[in-house]
Order: sequence, then structure tokens, then C-alpha cells
Amino acid sequence: MPIDPYILLLLGTVGLAALLPARGTASDVASGASTAAIAFLFFLYGARLSTREALDGLKHWRLHVTVLACTFVVFPLLGLAARGLVPVFLTHPLYQGLLFLTLVPSTIQSSIAFTSMARGNVPAAICAGSFSSLVGIVVTPLLAAAVLGSSAGGFSADSVVKIVLQLLVPFVAGQVLRRWIGGFVTRHKKVLGLVDRGSILLVVYTAFSEGMVQGIWHQVSPLRLAGLLAVEAVLLAVMLALTWYGAKALRFGREDRIAIQFAGSKKSLASGLPMASVLFGAHASLAVLPLMLFHQMQLMVCAVIAKRRAHDAEAHDTGADASDAVTASASPSESRTAVGTGTRSD
Repeated sequence: MPIDPYILLLLGTVGLAALLPARGTASDVASGASTAAIAFLFFLYGARLSTREALDGLKHWRLHVTVLACTFVVFPLLGLAARGLVPVFLTHPLYQGLLFLTLVPSTIQSSIAFTSMARGNVPAAICAGSFSSLVGIVVTPLLAAAVLGSSAGGFSADSVVKIVLQLLVPFVAGQVLRRWIGGFVTRHKKVLGLVDRGSILLVVYTAFSEGMVQGIWHQVSPLRLAGLLAVEAVLLAVMLALTWYGAKALRFGREDRIAIQFAGSKKSLASGLPMASVLFGAHASLAVLPLMLFHQMQLMVCAVIAKRRAHDAEAHDTGADASDAVTASASPSESRTAVGTGTRSD
């Protein structure tokens, strides 16, 4: 598989934080800049999402309930089940980070991109990712309080207020101003996409700088890191299988199954990083390590799956076109014979 340049940028950002971590005043400036960047990112999310699309998407409530159940019920249950892997595969701090990963909302941008690539239900993916992010602003901190307890940095109502102010308020502001700036955002979506990725890089640098200053990276050995990667690979494989075959069991169509698989099996780095900064404080860098690794893993694996789904759709369309051509070229008597004997080519 080709390596996404963005993955290299993320790794380079981690390396930069290890060599030149922000300290003192520089740390305060980086923290303020990352908070502002994430707020602006969610403002753009609000400006991009059509209110009519969101309202129309509510009609497809079964799909959205399925995605939300995968994100905030199935994922956390798997995270709780992983408690038995401590201390053989995971240290307790890494397990806390893994558990936090299972509580984070789904992605928006990559869910849409992969659903489109695989020729799935793109409007449903747009709404599912957006609804998951909005619900997660409140649900993720509450779940963190329930399953992480004091390890989540002393959860309080103030932490929810901070998360709402950083994520929900900018999103709503983008929705309000969409009437005037929606066209500009749509026309320049490629340029503004740099804001999306750049803001995440800034937050990653800030979080990992704090980790270097605190000296917590000495707690992670290469063997423990390998164990974490193995556990996350199994977690991703299980969720990809459950979302695909579970959606089939619920009798969703192919396009809906694609949207459910990509929206229900992924976790958002853009939402998770600021939430971790609020909930974990100085220990956020170690808490988000499992999320960072899972995020890159899901991008690489889902890219391959999306291409496979697109190839299957193209093959199906080609077969259908060939069948139509054969039927159209057949004589009336041949067509009647085929219908009568039940041997139609499709």
C-alpha cells in the first residue's frame, strides 16, 4: 500500500515535538493556537454542512441509529472487554488511552471520502459523521466519566462546557453564517482542507510536546507499543466486520452498508485530541497515543477497502450493461424462449 504523505507529516510532527518540544511561553502560545485551530475547523464543518441535507438525513434514522450504536455502544463495550489484556499486552496508562479511543465520535471528512470512493450513500455519510460529532460533544465526556473515572482528569461540568465552547459553538456559528459563506467554503474546499490537516498537526505537536516535557514517553517500551498496535488491529478488524455484516443482517442496501461501515468503524482525531486535552490535562499526550495510531491504521485499511468496494461496483455495472446488451440484441423468439425457460443471463 502506498504511504499517505499526511501520515509522514504526522510522524514528522511527533519527531519535531520530541526534538524541539514547546516549553514555557512557547507552550502557552502553541496551546492557544491549537485551541483556536480546532475551533476554526469545526466552524468550517458547520459552514460546509447543508441544513437541508441534515434535515433530509434525519429521515434515514435507522442508518444513523446504527452508526451511533456502533460508535458509542459497541466500541466502548469492546474497550471494556480489553481490560483483560492488562498487564500482559498493555500497561494501565495505554489501556486508559485505548478505552478513551473507543469513546470518541466518528470521523466526518474521511467517512465521506471513503464512502464516495466506494460508491456508497454519500449524503448518509455526511449526516452520520456530523451527527456523531455533535452527539459526541456531550456523550464522550459522560462516557469518560462513567468508565474512566478519576483517570480522566477529574471530569466535571466545567470540562463539558469547555468542550462545547471549543467544538459545538463554532459548528453552530458556521451553520448560522453558511448562508453568506457556504458558497465560498464550497468553492475553496481543497484550500480549506489544509486547515483541516494543519489544525490536527498543530494539536499533535502541542500534545506531544507536553508529553516530552513531562517525561511520560519513557513509560512506553517498543514491546508495549507493538502490543498496542496488535490490539488495535484486532479492534479495527472486528468493527469493520460487524458494521458490514451487521448492516446486512439489518437488511440495509449496499450503498447504506458502505456508509455504515466507514462511519461506524472509525474514530475522529479532530474531535478526540481537544477532548483529551480537556479531560486528561498534562497526561493527554499518552492518552491520545492509541487514538493517533488507530487513526492512521483506519485510514490505510479503509483506503484499500474503499478501492475494493469501488472495483466490485464497477464489475457489477459492467456485467449488468453486458446483460442488457445481450437481451436487447436477442430476437423476439429468443427472448420469449429465455423468459419461458427461466435462463435469463442476469
